[in-house]
Amino acid sequence: MTISTIIKPTLLSLGLASIMGCATSPTATSATANQPTSQTGDSSATVYYNGNIITMEGDNPQMAEALVTQAGKIAYVGTLDTAQSKYNNAAQVNLNDKTLLPGFIDPHSHFDMVSNTMGQVNLNPPPVGKVDSIDKMLAALKAYKKDNNIADGEWIYGWGYDESQLTEQRHPTKGEIDKALPNNPVYLQHTSGHMGVANSKGLAAMEVTADSKNPEGGNIARVKGSSELNGLVQETAMYPFVRHMLEVLEPNQAKFFEKTQDYYAENGLTTAHNGSTARNTIEFFQKQADAGKLKIDLVALAGVSDLDENLADKDFVWKTYQNGFKVQGTKIVADGSPQGKTAYFSQPYITPVPDCEKDCRGLPSVSQDALNEMFVKAYARDNQLFIHNNGDGATDMIIKAHEYAVKKTGQAADKDRRTVPIHAQFARPDQLQAFKKYNMMPSFFTNHTYFWGDVHVENLGEKRANFSSPIATADKMGLKYTNHSDDTVTPVDPLFTVWSAVNRTSRSGKIIGKDQRASPYQALKAITTNAAYEYYEEDSKGTLTQGKLADLVILDANPLTIAPNKLKDINVVTTIKEGKTIYQRPAK
Repeated sequence: MTISTIIKPTLLSLGLASIMGCATSPTATSATANQPTSQTGDSSATVYYNGNIITMEGDNPQMAEALVTQAGKIAYVGTLDTAQSKYNNAAQVNLNDKTLLPGFIDPHSHFDMVSNTMGQVNLNPPPVGKVDSIDKMLAALKAYKKDNNIADGEWIYGWGYDESQLTEQRHPTKGEIDKALPNNPVYLQHTSGHMGVANSKGLAAMEVTADSKNPEGGNIARVKGSSELNGLVQETAMYPFVRHMLEVLEPNQAKFFEKTQDYYAENGLTTAHNGSTARNTIEFFQKQADAGKLKIDLVALAGVSDLDENLADKDFVWKTYQNGFKVQGTKIVADGSPQGKTAYFSQPYITPVPDCEKDCRGLPSVSQDALNEMFVKAYARDNQLFIHNNGDGATDMIIKAHEYAVKKTGQAADKDRRTVPIHAQFARPDQLQAFKKYNMMPSFFTNHTYFWGDVHVENLGEKRANFSSPIATADKMGLKYTNHSDDTVTPVDPLFTVWSAVNRTSRSGKIIGKDQRASPYQALKAITTNAAYEYYEEDSKGTLTQGKLADLVILDANPLTIAPNKLKDINVVTTIKEGKTIYQRPAK
């Protein structure tokens, strides 16, 4: 599907395509351009045939003539003759040359934040939104207050603004927001999720003043040449604003829980992810799961601020699904955003960095000593770690923390613990070698090559930008990797992520690192086979293999044969979770 069809305005207008009932067998329909032909039999089994059935087994593409599902699992993969003779009473699904793949697995996004954005002003630039100037931003804020009858004194939140895509090429200021909304506290979240801007009432509500000191790993921006606040808070300085926002918007979790699942399902995802999850949100997710409200699997990461409490809690369950929900491990944030110039690098940015005069290499969000101790605690308890790191400086910190922890605990350095550096966008070749040596598994973020590839070339130079999210090199090294959207940073659409990995084309049309272009099969591995491995689910998901869960997605074109620049235009036709249809694209 095109990027314009999967953007958040669809969510905010609640205009998602209708979700079909969860029948065990597909409902009988006539053939259309968008749907496979289904014929219902008198068995719980279903035979899929006459399409491109890509099993995702092995290092090279393998195809099958037919696939059979039964009782929520894949019962058979092989020839059509055997499938139809062995399951002669099964429902028949003629794929009509559509493509059948394992259901997509989300390596990293923010499910709860997706729900929360439904209660905020969409300030994204095109193609995700319509805000490309500060004037349009302020107009959207005023319209949101009026349209939603928000009283004076109530918080107003916006999300997704990107100063690099605004006409003014800068962040909005508190004074500008004050003029638009003088009677409400306001906080606007940057597209990176690593900074934001508050107006005067918002700053006052969070008790941030001209006398406030920068917290470790954060920055409270000032009007140049003075101590006056300009409204921008970065990294750890934004944490109080985000915590308060989550408290204010907490009702959205329940209000939009099903709608958020539908958004993931319509994009072919049968397993979703929630990064850095507070204990109360974990409790909420588990209650939803126990009430039977999950139609997809949901994998959460606990926040590192709760690590001691979580490890001490004897009732806290790790790595085990309970009614479709599990907490896989713990999330740590080691640095910031490259497009926001807070990602931590070993070498400076080559363009000016606000509030920094020399050696401007970004901000580590945690000290090396603190990171070391986090690793020791987690490794000692076999707690899987997922560490946000963008700049190579933060990646160095992760490698040092790993080496410190294995020495301290006496464990093998290459133990199968599947530590995941999340993003690892600007990992150097020597750091990729360290990942392989230590059995670490990076989760790359190739969508950046489209959304901010031009910005990275400007701020970091071509050498660093061109080696960002280096899937091609990682694959040649035999390194396991995934590739994610980080929604709400970029839309969750896995097919757009495949397109970005294969093409690496920026907004301006420039190729960002031709040598790091992935093959379509490599890009698909990153959201199927390898993504299952990331969650220790390689025995139940990720490939079309007998005995695994019948988590499937049907596409209207074959990603392996379509022109590479058309990959993002492929549509999800049907999403199937454990044999049950949870999304069906409406017929045109």
